[in-house]
Amino acid sequence: MSQRVAVYPGSFDPVTLGHLDILDRATAIFDRVMVAVLANPAKTPLFTAEERVEIIRQCIADRPNVDVGSFDGLTVDYAESLGATAIVRGLRVLSDFESEFTMALMNRRLKPSINTVFLMTSFSNVFISSSIIKEVCALGGSVDEVAPDVSVRAMRRKFGIDTS
Repeated sequence: MSQRVAVYPGSFDPVTLGHLDILDRATAIFDRVMVAVLANPAKTPLFTAEERVEIIRQCIADRPNVDVGSFDGLTVDYAESLGATAIVRGLRVLSDFESEFTMALMNRRLKPSINTVFLMTSFSNVFISSSIIKEVCALGGSVDEVAPDVSVRAMRRKFGIDTS
């Protein structure tokens, strides 16, 4: 019997508890999940792709059926190269759906054999986004309850905030 493999793509700049919530939901459905860090040249991330991969690697250390890698180009091509049959996308609020739905339709046109699976985040994570977390952290606010410790420490180092 073949494994059900899914790709969970994103910028993960940085990874949040909302991301990990979606990841845990995906691992309940799929045998293996590849967290795929997008090296998007159109964005100016806080962390390099390599740094994001390492942060995620530390976060998933206790998840045996999860791996992490980075890619550039089309998500469906990356998914196909891994033998994945699905792309996992997280939804927080209604406004996420329109852009995600459009992207899913294009991916389906490009690779009909790869499905997109939308997973709703937990209510406690609805307001969490990487951009908000970065802004709050840069301004000295606490993000300890919305991001894993490794992300919080890495952001504080990047922003030159005392980590002692």
